[in-house]
Amino acid sequence: MIDKSVVVLNALEARPLSLNDLVEATSFSRATTHRLAVALEAHGLVRRDADGRFALGVRLIALGRAAAEAIALAGAAAPALAALRDATGESAQLYVREGDRRVCIASLESPHGLRTIVPMGASFPLDLGSAGKLLAAADGARAPQPWVPSPWVQSVGEREAGVASVSAPVCDDAGTVVAAVSVSGPIERTTRQPGRRYGADVEAAARRIERDAGLR
Repeated sequence: MIDKSVVVLNALEARPLSLNDLVEATSFSRATTHRLAVALEAHGLVRRDADGRFALGVRLIALGRAAAEAIALAGAAAPALAALRDATGESAQLYVREGDRRVCIASLESPHGLRTIVPMGASFPLDLGSAGKLLAAADGARAPQPWVPSPWVQSVGEREAGVASVSAPVCDDAGTVVAAVSVSGPIERTTRQPGRRYGADVEAAARRIERDAGLR
């Protein structure tokens, strides 16, 4: 279904199409084409123009802008993440919130054989892990707030047994949390109080990302 939906969106990239033209462009049956187009319309990914033709929806503008901002932020964060990994010897990540989940938009692995591996694009729930809890608590709020007991948040064995992490908020000039920078690794190295060991480094990385990304 997803593959077919992408075919419909690609067919509409050049110009709006009537249902007949969309059927011809996709080579799907009329019923399938109509069902897909209407479903995409319900999510704002497709719209109807004044002539009733199917066209790309305005929701794609917001999604494209969000994707572009995430890519720019990930690029700006690269030096800070490298410095964080080198200072701690552990894996470093940058997460942004996407609905009720957090998505990793940048990741550098620890040089140790035993390490945390989080691929770029990985998506996790907000209720587990330091980055998830931080982004869930922020939810349009500004930092620092009472929910931030210190400039960082830690978790031990929540998302994955044997792994601990520390995260700090990355904020814009209004103080709104836009991302979470994290360091994570096996508990045998991070200990069960990873914030004491890595909190200052993670906080420093967050401030550097804000400067390098022009957020503050």
